[in-house]
Amino acid sequence: MLTGSEMTIRTATCRCGQLQVVCTGDPVRISVCHCLNCKKRSGSAFAAQARWMHEDVALSGNFREWSEVGDSGKRATFRFCPICGSTVTYVAEGLPDFTAVAVGAFAEPDFPPPDYSVYEERMHKWVAIVGDGIEHYR
Repeated sequence: MLTGSEMTIRTATCRCGQLQVVCTGDPVRISVCHCLNCKKRSGSAFAAQARWMHEDVALSGNFREWSEVGDSGKRATFRFCPICGSTVTYVAEGLPDFTAVAVGAFAEPDFPPPDYSVYEERMHKWVAIVGDGIEHYR
């Protein structure tokens, strides 16, 4: 990651490293989602993703795509590594100008905190999304 007077550059990869995403600038939105589909996608209690405008995202390597209609009623298309299976990015009809990148794919402990927490009615009772300025949606 470059900071200071230079533009921030972040690189995300799948587990095996052959699928890479380079994101330029700061994300326009960082969110956590507690919907059942995101839990399944992430294999965790919730999923965390950051969004950039399409033109600020460069994807390299081989990937496969899979689409489904989510709880919102909108279609999302997921891009994942055909070797290790990691989902690295997705695009959603509800936010058509943006590419979402799984926050965990950055392997960056200092990644900025989320701005939004959505589908909280499905949040595990032992999870708390805390911090200043986070918008919470049931």
